[in-house]
Amino acid sequence: MHSSDSKRTAILVSFSGIDGAGKSTQINALFQRLQNIGTSVKLIRFWDDVSKLKWIRESIGHSLFKGDKGIGSPDAPITRKDKNVQSWPMTCIRLALYFFDAISARTAVNKSLRSGADFVIFDRYCYDEIANLNLQSALLRRYVKLLLRFVPKLDRSYLLDADPFQARMRKPEYPLDFVYRNWAAYLEMQKLTERMIVILPGSVDDVEREIWRLTLDGLHPPSNAGKGQGSSPRQHDMGANTLDGSYTRPAA
Repeated sequence: MHSSDSKRTAILVSFSGIDGAGKSTQINALFQRLQNIGTSVKLIRFWDDVSKLKWIRESIGHSLFKGDKGIGSPDAPITRKDKNVQSWPMTCIRLALYFFDAISARTAVNKSLRSGADFVIFDRYCYDEIANLNLQSALLRRYVKLLLRFVPKLDRSYLLDADPFQARMRKPEYPLDFVYRNWAAYLEMQKLTERMIVILPGSVDDVEREIWRLTLDGLHPPSNAGKGQGSSPRQHDMGANTLDGSYTRPAA
């Protein structure tokens, strides 16, 4: 997919969204599609490979607040207590943690560009942490704007929109009222970043095809539009609606 010169760099994309939005499913689908066309792909899991001071996060959620461990499922729901704890002391801790994670993200991005892979997928990114903050606060919005200047911009950043109720049914870990607040924060975060492409809710196959189309559009120069893997009118409309910060989710 790249030329074989010494300056070869990877194309970087990220997936963000509320828990249960279908990120893992779509990441696996894109990973497989890219491999099928002979692309070397690397996956970076933000919580495992980028975030720092994990022992602090785990001790707060499990030891201090007595939240459950693991991943919730429809057959085995759990009650987590971490990002849904919104007190000011916890917010201050998050601001410090997120700064360290931003530094780590810069390092991860630089390593990815030199990794030899054609394509690098980030399973979550710093944007997912920003969505954990109260973005109605003017002070926190200033912090976010400063952080966004520091966080590397990727080639593509997808925000998977999802109905909060349905998402929680698939992954029951947090109270429903928090899931709705978190969903609203993601959309507000998207307006602040002006970097993310919102993928509208749909069937698994429809969402997969939309992501693949947008990804191919990013891999080909604009002069190729209308030839082979060109972009569709809906794709152009989505770009206009999502990249200028004016996106609002349609009513169900």
